Amino acid sequence: MSIIVGYIPTPEGRAALHRAAEEAKLRHTKLVVVNSHRGSDFDAEEARTLEREFEDVVRDLRAAGIEHEVRTLVRGNEPADDLVKVAAESDADFIVIGLRRRSPVGKLILGSNAQTILLEADCPVLAVKAR
Repeated sequence: MSIIVGYIPTPEGRAALHRAAEEAKLRHTKLVVVNSHRGSDFDAEEARTLEREFEDVVRDLRAAGIEHEVRTLVRGNEPADDLVKVAAESDADFIVIGLRRRSPVGKLILGSNAQTILLEADCPVLAVKAR
């Protein structure tokens, strides 16, 4: 069993990672950190920046004593599809995602990735907001 967290280096992504790490530690469960990109809008500089960010993430998870795995996926899928697939492959206990505030028009749709994860995942989904 594991906890899957969708992570991007934003306040919402960090909030999701923080909560997922708390849950993994509490439950003595492996944490799988997933960062997914479609690939077409992902250049070399962004890759280097993301690599440095993930070095910090791994260091912090190790220091906290949390069993973890980090997956950066660039395979042309939507991030939501990758998260749902990784959760199914990992027999996940649940998925943790970060949500951001949306404009009134944006509130009509929760957000395509969040909505897809909520509707397609076979496990529970915990949505957290940044403070």
